[in-house]
Amino acid sequence: MEWQVNVVDVKPQEEGHDDVIYNVHWSVNKEDGEYKARCYGTQSLDISDLSNFKPFDEVTSDLVKGWVIDAMGEDEVANLETSLDSQIESEKNPTSITKTLES
Repeated sequence: MEWQVNVVDVKPQEEGHDDVIYNVHWSVNKEDGEYKARCYGTQSLDISDLSNFKPFDEVTSDLVKGWVIDAMGEDEVANLETSLDSQIESEKNPTSITKTLES
């Protein structure tokens, strides 16, 4: 799975800190040969304890990805991967297709 976590919502000021990330817009892609699947959503982060606050200019997408995965929990991440696998399987073996009739 390939995560993208480049867009975040921040509180301009929170407990004496600037630009506190509290919500992450994420997408996850998975490929199997020519077949592709994608899921996207948002994940709220717990900002009730800012003792380990990281200034915005020191935050990387890899760090935020870790925060998102931790906030989701391993069960939700596993469900997400299962959903992507299901999308790919549906592309490989469709149960319905759309066709156009000739006039």
